[in-house]
Amino acid sequence: MSEHEGATTFQGNPLTLVGDLPEVGQAVPDAVLVGNDLAEMRVSSFRGRVLILATVPSLDTPVCATETRRFNEEAAGLGDAVRILTVSMDLPFAQARWCGAEGIDAVTTASDHRDAALGEGWGVLIKELRLLARAVFVVDADGVLRYRQLVTEVTEEPDYTPVLAAARDLA
Repeated sequence: MSEHEGATTFQGNPLTLVGDLPEVGQAVPDAVLVGNDLAEMRVSSFRGRVLILATVPSLDTPVCATETRRFNEEAAGLGDAVRILTVSMDLPFAQARWCGAEGIDAVTTASDHRDAALGEGWGVLIKELRLLARAVFVVDADGVLRYRQLVTEVTEEPDYTPVLAAARDLA
């Protein structure tokens, strides 16, 4: 598995990402995740709709919480053709609790804690922390990556404008 030293930072400290980011224009790799109900879920199960896939270190941190709330608010304006999936290493129980407490109802959350399959397959697994880097991907209805954004400083939010524009253009 390839490693990319210094590909992202946490409070300015360089971190290593394991795996390779999918390339725009290529089919995205599938990954098995764990849903909040403990059932297995696949990235490929979102085919047929545009997918905004966000990876975050932990929903229980301020920036991740802000990002997920923002995508939950934006979902209403994106229509039925777009789905939003936020993936972290948080346990499914913690994700369900957090979503319930925050009123998150338009974003699906899933955990990569079991195998780090998405983290490694999508090149966002932080080696030193075994958490996911902050990144956002827009995948078309056929499973092809159309936009990607790796946030270089984990403690910063993504740039929402191009993410939402890419999703709207595909919807």
